[in-house]
Amino acid sequence: MKKRNLTFYLFIIPVLLWLMLLIVFPHVDLFLSSFQFENDDGVTVLSFNNYLSFFEDSIYWLTFLRTALYSISITVLAFVVTFPVAFYLTKVVSRKYSSFFVLLLLIPIWVGELVTIYGWMILLSDYGVINSFLIYLGIIDTPIVMLYTDFSMIIGLLYMSMLFMIIPVMSALDSLDDSLIEAASDLGASKWTIATKIVVPHAMPGIASGGIMVFMLIIGDYVAPNILGGKSSLWFTEQIYNFFLTTINWSQGAAFGFLLLMLSSAIIWGVLKLTGQKLERVGS
Repeated sequence: MKKRNLTFYLFIIPVLLWLMLLIVFPHVDLFLSSFQFENDDGVTVLSFNNYLSFFEDSIYWLTFLRTALYSISITVLAFVVTFPVAFYLTKVVSRKYSSFFVLLLLIPIWVGELVTIYGWMILLSDYGVINSFLIYLGIIDTPIVMLYTDFSMIIGLLYMSMLFMIIPVMSALDSLDDSLIEAASDLGASKWTIATKIVVPHAMPGIASGGIMVFMLIIGDYVAPNILGGKSSLWFTEQIYNFFLTTINWSQGAAFGFLLLMLSSAIIWGVLKLTGQKLERVGS
């Protein structure tokens, strides 16, 4: 019994130290810093002014609203694109080939976000692969402006987030009994009815889990919107970045960071309530 307790503490203490030193303490310090405000006399006082400025200046909350709407739209798009693929890999293709295809899906994570983004820049630039190919075929005469637009930003974010949607959905679909689909088909149910009444409801916990991961990754992303979206793309994380590293206003940046966390969590809570999903079921 003592040996088991000793082993438990040997494993749990490094984890607790990692959580406390690298996550809990820095976040607590940032949270306290978010209430520090320098008044007109140059004296730092405790105040809600850093948080109130988000609502007082329309550029801040409009940027967050834009970021949230794009994040929700890309999350829905990720589901639409990946759900048929997840169903095919779990219910149609054999296990031997399914494992190989899943391995291919992991490649974007191996490459890394920054390299992936520059790859899309090569594809979408004015004289990149896509425009050069279209001009060569004679379909267009002049390059189509795709890079540094909302389109390129959406493509980049969608590509990098699809994997985090498809894996939870595949896990949920894998537990679906094939006999239910066969029975519904034998009784005359259409493919649409089978999908909406059997497949999607069964996979809903996986869909919700993947949706949460994709949404949080997108709304908190900085690299893809900044590089692919260009200067015309307003993303809330860019404003937080500017406070921390451009204006060196850490208190304001911390306040906006926690606002991002609270507002995005509120959106997730609202969507779970609307869809009737329970967080503990989604987490399992």
